[in-house]
Amino acid sequence: MHNENDRLTKIASGLIRSGALKFGNFKLKSGVTSPYYIDLTWLLSSPEEFEQVTGIIAEEIQKIISERRIDKIASIELKGALLLPHIASKIKIPCVIVRKESKEYGLTGRIVGGEIKNGERFIFFDDVITDGRSKIEGIKPIEELGGEVDTIMVVVDREQGGKENLETMGYRVKALSTISSIVNRLHEMGKISSRDADKIIKYLKNRLVY
Repeated sequence: MHNENDRLTKIASGLIRSGALKFGNFKLKSGVTSPYYIDLTWLLSSPEEFEQVTGIIAEEIQKIISERRIDKIASIELKGALLLPHIASKIKIPCVIVRKESKEYGLTGRIVGGEIKNGERFIFFDDVITDGRSKIEGIKPIEELGGEVDTIMVVVDREQGGKENLETMGYRVKALSTISSIVNRLHEMGKISSRDADKIIKYLKNRLVY
């Protein structure tokens, strides 16, 4: 069982060693630039870091399951969905994936991996949260089919208002780390320069929601 300090160290080191956290100038979906970028799919090419980070996620989900009734876990394609089946198999709980668009042939609809029954309770998992809009996109099909989202869990909160937006809407949100805590920990560990750390902290202080 990891305490909060150990959890942060393992997430931060896992992301930087695997290349899932990169520093530079990155164009975001909105068209603006960011001094860092997080892509958890890079964990797929780093088995040790993949196991390290998914192990922590599984542990945190298991804590919630031990306290509250949870029937399934879910994510939306693509990034969170690539990690979810491994996490679900670790804790022996069913998982489903929400497609971004409905499939028009074969087994149609937006849900992959099973069905959603009325009253089933979910943990909705994703890699990061920015403004929270993609989480709503993933949650909506679950709720339309009668599922209830008990908790939204993300690995990294980009601290740009998404967690607060979802909490205002009544959702319970659990972020395993924040980008500022990761950056500070990596700086303490000597994994990133003061220049990179200062650039990101300054960026976060502007509190721009993209």
